[in-house]
Amino acid sequence: MERMFAMVCLASGLMAGTAWAQPYTPNEAGVTMGHWHLNSASIEINKKIFLSMGGTAGPAAPLQRVIFPGVMVILNLPGDPPPTTGPSVGSVVNHVGFVVSNVQDAVAKWKAAGVPVPPGNKNRLDQAYVVTPDGLRIEILEDKNQTVPIRHEHVHFFLPEAAIPESQAWYAKIFGAKPGTRAGAAVGDLPGVQLRFAKATEPQVPTKGRILDHIGFDISDLKGFIKKTLEPNGIKLESPYRKNDAGVGIAFITDPWGAYIELNERPNAVYIN
Repeated sequence: MERMFAMVCLASGLMAGTAWAQPYTPNEAGVTMGHWHLNSASIEINKKIFLSMGGTAGPAAPLQRVIFPGVMVILNLPGDPPPTTGPSVGSVVNHVGFVVSNVQDAVAKWKAAGVPVPPGNKNRLDQAYVVTPDGLRIEILEDKNQTVPIRHEHVHFFLPEAAIPESQAWYAKIFGAKPGTRAGAAVGDLPGVQLRFAKATEPQVPTKGRILDHIGFDISDLKGFIKKTLEPNGIKLESPYRKNDAGVGIAFITDPWGAYIELNERPNAVYIN
């Protein structure tokens, strides 16, 4: 397991300061969306799906990744012994989302490339879902005015109703997510991602060990963030802060509702405005 963790850290760090990383400029708290990390039953099947959806392959490394504006998708096989895995549905992060310039055009192209796009989007022409064979649910929405074919848009939490305002406030306090509403539901906006909060009708499990094991935020000054934000708020690191061989600062936390979160500081990071 230590070897697997070291590989994860190294793969995250190889993105430092390269054109492959496409995060948006951090907010005033020094935070921007970084990555999703998937426990993939098949790296190649999942990688093909993301490349067919318009992602760009990252450079070769122990872990595979595909890059989109606003997010890096990291893929690895479950560890040895493998964790108890399951789909994103049923965990506190129910699904994630992209925005495309035209949903129907994108779906037609993806289906032709073998991307699994199941029916059942309530006949909305501006919405679809992609569900990977190992259960990652991805919502696809439309913005005809965007200048890129596809970009990362949201992470959707499913929580008990009473926890929704608490979680929205927690992400605002810790990460500087600007609170607001969308279609009457609570949201928090960060560069590269909108955090969305929905009422769960039954208990949800933590993300760690599921297909979407964790989400990642990039932090401009991670050691300072730990000292000035995490420690005063009683947030403990899952493992000690460290730097990998590429000089990337790495730390892990879990939010109060079970979302596992990686924090990275990437030297010489290049941002999208």
